[in-house]
Amino acid sequence: MTIPKLHILAIAAHPDDIELSCAGTLIKHAQAGQAVGILDLTQGELGTRGTAATRAAEAADAAKVMGVIVREQAGMADGFFRNDEEHQRRLIRYIRHYRPEIVIANALHDRHPDHGRGGRLIADACFYSGLRKIETEWDGAAQQAWRPKRVYHMLQDRHSEPTFIVDISTTFEKKMEAIRCYKSQFHFHDPASGEPITYIATEGFLNNIMYRDSFMGKRIGTQYGEAFHMENIPGISNLDDLLLPELP
Repeated sequence: MTIPKLHILAIAAHPDDIELSCAGTLIKHAQAGQAVGILDLTQGELGTRGTAATRAAEAADAAKVMGVIVREQAGMADGFFRNDEEHQRRLIRYIRHYRPEIVIANALHDRHPDHGRGGRLIADACFYSGLRKIETEWDGAAQQAWRPKRVYHMLQDRHSEPTFIVDISTTFEKKMEAIRCYKSQFHFHDPASGEPITYIATEGFLNNIMYRDSFMGKRIGTQYGEAFHMENIPGISNLDDLLLPELP
């Protein structure tokens, strides 16, 4: 079986983290014909609503909507994974297997402790994945070192000043379609559900996503945008690299 080399691998702590924060960007790259994949660190099994099984089915449905070619589950413990050698080595195996040029990761600081811890774990594993003296295997075969060229952190619940914003005006509606695959998590599916109302299950939560993406789009002169942060400074070849196409 040929291993698909990914251009972008989005890695996040929970199923639906990706959809809520950077699905528009992934869809845009997938529609351009680039190989895009997702790795969920946990099954979101501690979530108040739904079950690990329902979340897995919802994540698979969302992956189809987004057009990603692979979605993997790392099987880490929701709420209790750590940024330590064991978890770094587990993550390094996936990074070396799919050899992405770009990794998108959780925010480094956020309301949910798993997000910040996941963001740091992912960034550290991307660095260590490039060290050839760290030995890993996949299906019994030794893996070669691989370090992604860039690690971008999505903005999640807490606002911070982004490094850059991606125009997702053409893919915003598809992003919302992917989010709506998580029927167990959001108010729109069954407002009369007997399950507890959580922070993300409130009636206005999805409106907040729209308002955030609209605000980010306004900052770059487009209808919708998704914001990202990076720890290192990106280089450009000339000033024209920063020009967006003129709006109609």
